[in-house]
Amino acid sequence: MTENASKYPFKLPFSYYLNSDVIFLAKDLLGKVLYTQIDGKTTAGIIVETEAYFGVQDKASHAYGGRRTNRTEIMFGTGGVSYVYLCYGIHHLFNIVSSIEGEPHAVLIRAIEPLEGKQFMEERRNMISTKSAISSGPGSAAKAMGIDASFNKKDLNGDEIWLEDHGIKYTEEQIFASPRVGVAYAQEHALLPWRFFIKGNKYVSKPNKTT
Repeated sequence: MTENASKYPFKLPFSYYLNSDVIFLAKDLLGKVLYTQIDGKTTAGIIVETEAYFGVQDKASHAYGGRRTNRTEIMFGTGGVSYVYLCYGIHHLFNIVSSIEGEPHAVLIRAIEPLEGKQFMEERRNMISTKSAISSGPGSAAKAMGIDASFNKKDLNGDEIWLEDHGIKYTEEQIFASPRVGVAYAQEHALLPWRFFIKGNKYVSKPNKTT
């Protein structure tokens, strides 16, 4: 925690998401707190694992080569909105669109550590919140938070889904960078170390070896 904790927590401002350095943003999001409010049920989790997707230049990105479809069009807009898509026809994955209009960068939230509304997470995942599988991996994290297709294109400054800074900071030594998961199709870009996670946090998805 930082020394001056009196200013925390606060909702991340719209300007935060306009940062064009998606690699920096993916690391900086570690420790930020993701909130959802659904039918009066508030849940929150500390972000402990992310992946960066570097727009049109990134072979692992849905927007690679400037590909624009009904699904990916949201990525080409101004940052500060959610991009939620269905993976393998089963899991909804939650991404944060960043940067300015025309630069389709995004950060995938891969894991969260339950913080608030744990009973609601347990209902959604049918397991206790102390079990790491409850929010380990992007599909599990989204389900625990109640994020489904209806959350696509949501304003991250709204009252349904938002992020807060609670002053939780990690040092460079606590953050591990590794290749992203499940992007073998991206050829040489599959090896880029653009996945970031907190060493030793049990909610981080596998593989999570740091040696």
